[in-house]
Amino acid sequence: MYFTALLARTDDGWEASDTEFDDVESLDELADLAREAAPDDTVLVCIEQEGVWFGIVRIDGEDDPRVFVSDAARAMRSAYGEILLTDELLGRQAADDGMPALDDLDDLTDDDVAGGRDTDDNDNDDGALDPDAVPRGPVGDAGLLADFGIDAAAVLTLSADDALSEIAETLGAADVLEAVR
Repeated sequence: MYFTALLARTDDGWEASDTEFDDVESLDELADLAREAAPDDTVLVCIEQEGVWFGIVRIDGEDDPRVFVSDAARAMRSAYGEILLTDELLGRQAADDGMPALDDLDDLTDDDVAGGRDTDDNDNDDGALDPDAVPRGPVGDAGLLADFGIDAAAVLTLSADDALSEIAETLGAADVLEAVR
C-alpha cells in the first residue's frame, strides 16, 4: 500500500494535500505538479510504500528537485520508485551517452524478478560490477531537510515504517499530514 502527499511550506505554516501521482511518469512531471500546488513555496513530495521504502522530493521554486530514497533496490520494483530513481540519482550516464536507460528494466520478465534472477545482485556473471544494477539501501540527498532541523544522519536512520510521520513531527506538520493520510 502506498501513501503519497505534498507538504507545502507557506507563510501560514505547512499545508498538506493527498495528490495522486498515477498520471506522473517522470521526476520532471512530479516537480511540475508540486510547483503547481505551491509555485512560490518549498514543497516536499512524500512517497511511502508501507514498511518497504520511502522517498522525499524537495522542490524549491524553479530549482532542480532534490531527491532521497531510503532503499533504491526496493523502490525500483515500484512505479512510484521508478519516477524518483533517475539515471543521475543512480550515478549512471544518460541513455544518450550509450548507457541503457532505466526504461530497459521494463524488459525484465516476471521470472527474472520472482526468482529466476536476482535483480538486486550488483555482480554480473563474470564477477564484475554491473553498471546497470540498482544499489541496495539509500540513494540521493540525505541532507535535503537539514535547514528544517533534520540532518543527513537522522534521515539515514529513519525506518520505512514511520519515516514520514517522524519528518512531519519535526517539521511541525504532523497534524496536517495525518489529516490527509
